Amino acid sequence: MSGEVLMDVSEGGVVHVTLRHPGRLNAMSRPMWRQLRAVFDGIQRSSDVRCVLIVGEGGAFCAGGDISEYPGFRFDAAALRDFHENDVWGGLNAMLMCDVPIVAQISGACMGAGVEIASCCDIRIAGSGARFGAPIAKLGFPMAPREAQLVAGAVGDVTARQMLLEAATFSAPDMLARGFLSRVVPDDMVATEAAGSAQRIAALAPQAARMNKQTFRALKVPVAQEIQALTAIETIVNGAPDPYGYAHSAEHREGITAFLDKRTPVF
Repeated sequence: MSGEVLMDVSEGGVVHVTLRHPGRLNAMSRPMWRQLRAVFDGIQRSSDVRCVLIVGEGGAFCAGGDISEYPGFRFDAAALRDFHENDVWGGLNAMLMCDVPIVAQISGACMGAGVEIASCCDIRIAGSGARFGAPIAKLGFPMAPREAQLVAGAVGDVTARQMLLEAATFSAPDMLARGFLSRVVPDDMVATEAAGSAQRIAALAPQAARMNKQTFRALKVPVAQEIQALTAIETIVNGAPDPYGYAHSAEHREGITAFLDKRTPVF
């Protein structure tokens, strides 16, 4: 099974979006990224939705990407670019462009893709036992440019560098202190707390909420800086050297192969 992204509409205009990938701590597969995009495109078009509550099934939010499928496409530069620029960024950008408030209910592992998805949410509520990071250096590859910009903007530059350069992981209290989380509660209270937040948002004026999100996007950084940042990202993504040119590299192949072989990589 390649996993799935489920949507369920509850009373009061709250939509529950569930990341579900049994046995893989809800790791994101290519089909799941495409489903994530379709789900949030649909939510954006709906006038009845007042809030989104996104959760991971079971005891984890999302442990990252589904590494088991990586050998099928990651070692080809064109296929790797398509994966990050279309599948992954398509899903994340649909969340970012969604005007409906999004609450993240975070338990257990929130790694890599999980941090990226959480970075697209407005309110992030975590259980005290949640863990955060993006230790992909152990897999021999960098974070894609647009995804790195997203994560650095949400967790902060210092934390992003620690995650990517040291493969550091952080506790929920750490991430609360670093400004990434809205609040941390005992693990057995996270579902109740997140649901309460979603219900409070849904009880308020929905048009005002959507307009506030539009304003937040516009005011995220000054216009000149936004243009400069977008230009820099486009240069990285579309210019030379190719940011996905590492696809054929020995360390990329070694990192993924070692993980699947359950051994320590040798770089």
